[in-house]
Amino acid sequence: MKKLTVFINGENSAGRAFETLIQILIIVSLISFSLETLPDLNPRRRAWLNTIELISVIVFTIEYLLRILTAKKPLKFIFSFMGLVDLAAILPFYLSFGIDLRSLRAMRMLRILRVFKLVRYTKAFNRFRLAVKIAKEEIIIFFSAAIMLIYLTSIGIYYFEHEVQPEKFSSVFESMWWSVVTLTTVGYGDVYPITPGGKTFTIFVLFLGLGIVAVPTGLLASALTTARELEKEQEEEKKARSKQ
Repeated sequence: MKKLTVFINGENSAGRAFETLIQILIIVSLISFSLETLPDLNPRRRAWLNTIELISVIVFTIEYLLRILTAKKPLKFIFSFMGLVDLAAILPFYLSFGIDLRSLRAMRMLRILRVFKLVRYTKAFNRFRLAVKIAKEEIIIFFSAAIMLIYLTSIGIYYFEHEVQPEKFSSVFESMWWSVVTLTTVGYGDVYPITPGGKTFTIFVLFLGLGIVAVPTGLLASALTTARELEKEQEEEKKARSKQ
C-alpha cells in the first residue's frame, strides 16, 4: 500500500509519468469534447472521439479508485473538492447508459469539469488556491461590501431615473443590472441614465467601480507573494530532510 501511495502521489518516476499521462488525457478529452460539437461530423471521426473518451474514462476511473484506496480517510477524500471533481470527470459517462437521449447531451456537458483536474497537477493553480485561502477573510469582507454597494447604488439610480425611464428602471431589482454593469466598468450601454442627477450619480459610481476592480487584484497579488514564500520554505524544508 505504501508503494501505491508513493505512486499515486507522484513521488517516484512511475508516479510522475502517470501524472503526465493524466494531464495529457485531460487536455485531449477537452479537445475531443469541443470537436464533438462540430456540425456534420462524419461517423468515422465520431468513432475516434468516442474511443478517446472511453480510454480517458478508463484511466480516470483507475486514478479515482487508486486515490480512494490510498487516502487516509477515504470518505473525506470522496467528499472533498478534488474528490468530487474526479467523480464528475467520469460520472457522466456511466450515467449515459440507459438514460433518455434528451438528457444525454446535458450529462455529457459535465465533462468540462475535467479542466479542474489540472488544479491538482499545476503548481500555479495550487499557489492560487493557497493565495485565496490566505486572503479568504479579506475577500469575503470585500464581496460583502460590494453586494451592499450594488444594492445602495441600485436604490440611488432608481430614485433618479424611475420617473423618466419607468420601463428600464421599473424597480430596485431591475436597477441592479445597471449597478453591476456600471460598478464593474463593463458599460454595455443597454441601460443608462438620462437625467442630470442620474448622470452625476453615475460619475461617482464609476469611480467606485474602479476601486472594486482594483481591490481584489491587490488582495490576490499580495496573497500570491505570501504563497510563493511559503512554497519556497516548504521546498527548503524538504531538501533539508532529504539530506539528513
